[in-house]
Amino acid sequence: MVYENPDGVRIGLEIHVQLNKLKTKMFCGCSSDYHDAAPNTHTCPICLGLPGALPVLNKKAVEAAIKIGLALEGEIAEETQFHRKNYFYPDLPKGFQITQYDFPIVSNGKVVIEGEDGEHVVGITRAHMEEDPGKLAHIGSIEKSKGVLIDYNRSGMPLIETVTEPDMRSPKEARRFLDKFRNILEYLDVFDGNLEGAMRVDANVSVHWGTRVEVKNISSHKGVERALLYEIMRQKNVIRRGGEVIQETRHFDEGRGVTLSMRTKEEAEDYRYFREPDLMPMRVTDWIPAIKETLPELPDAKRARFMEQYEITDMHARALTSSILLADFYEAVCENNVDPKMAASWIADVLLGEFNYRDVYLARKDAPAAVVHGLDFVIIGVSRKDPAITKSFYSSHMVRIIKKFSNGEINDRMAVELIRYLLDLDPEDKRDIDIDELIEEKGLFKAEDDLVTKAVAEAIAENEAAVQDYLGGTEKSLNFLVGQVMKKTKGTADAKTARELIVKELKG
Repeated sequence: MVYENPDGVRIGLEIHVQLNKLKTKMFCGCSSDYHDAAPNTHTCPICLGLPGALPVLNKKAVEAAIKIGLALEGEIAEETQFHRKNYFYPDLPKGFQITQYDFPIVSNGKVVIEGEDGEHVVGITRAHMEEDPGKLAHIGSIEKSKGVLIDYNRSGMPLIETVTEPDMRSPKEARRFLDKFRNILEYLDVFDGNLEGAMRVDANVSVHWGTRVEVKNISSHKGVERALLYEIMRQKNVIRRGGEVIQETRHFDEGRGVTLSMRTKEEAEDYRYFREPDLMPMRVTDWIPAIKETLPELPDAKRARFMEQYEITDMHARALTSSILLADFYEAVCENNVDPKMAASWIADVLLGEFNYRDVYLARKDAPAAVVHGLDFVIIGVSRKDPAITKSFYSSHMVRIIKKFSNGEINDRMAVELIRYLLDLDPEDKRDIDIDELIEEKGLFKAEDDLVTKAVAEAIAENEAAVQDYLGGTEKSLNFLVGQVMKKTKGTADAKTARELIVKELKG
């Protein structure tokens, strides 16, 4: 299938990523751990742009930029340098931003996503280093603000701005690109995507291959998709009414789900770029081989390996490699003589589903600790609504549950109940939980064969209409009868076994 792109949609993204795993800012020694600090307490003369203060480049930021460039299969510049981007806005105390212009550190990369018609390549035009401006807090909505408060704690944070080609053809593809890009960055361990301001997106979009419009500073992947859906519809309506789409910068109001005009779009010459006189050009070619050696196994490579090594489906491999933490957890489980296909199903379908249901994100892993069942791996999720709430799960517990299910000691309902109970248990109380004792405590035993046989006989005898419907060809009546057996056994029967016994009893 070839996606025809009937509306001629072209989408390009500019993604600003904070390198917040670094200890200090881009050009000074101020701590990068500012998120819980009082406003304007993580500042110094350099990031405040005071006269006479000179920048000193953070070498670790350059190494992170090279690492990102290699992961994007981009070209690393033999020589790179910084420029001044001049504009006057309260979030820039210097009156300019130190960035890169015509000598970016990375160019000509790519990211492969699941597109509208299969695998789709999104070109990476460039990725360059720059400093983050301060944060503006508008009193009221941005279009009707009665005042603005400025926090310079963020000013000077190291940023990588990645610019794509306009290769995305739908808001769905744009969101998939952002998911994939974030996944790569998390594998590289260069940023924490769950911190406020960690990733901000400017989306450029046009319809009918016409004039592009920029939607500025969107804070979430879902927000990008919503903003693009609205903006595409807005531009189509303008053209349908005989109007002309103008090149401009717009703001996305997440509460109302609409884009609002901010200003006409600036061009490069408006910023009066010139070389940063306080920072020398850099040659980083000699750094590349050593940095390349430190690259981890990236998502696409890991997905391919999982499918080959563990013989799991592409769907399960994609889900398991969507998070480096989940991928490591899965492998920790598989190391304990567990069927990898069964483990993939229980982790990708059930455990991940339970995390999502509780609206928690996978945040971190604890260092392995010696336990009864060998080296344990603890995966921890943090509530999006309340960061104080965490959910955790031990690989040893998952191993025990899967083995008991595989051996027929518990059925799927009981296994799910165990997983839910362990997830909701206080983290300090679950470390030494014994699964066998928990099963006994909760009464999670499979029904004996005689009890299941008796329940089947009663279900058939008490539901003549359903029996006749099934014998007449209505397959869903069989599900009803299985449900009756599960009800009579209080969920302790194996549903597959119950089904087989009913069919055998009715059809011989």
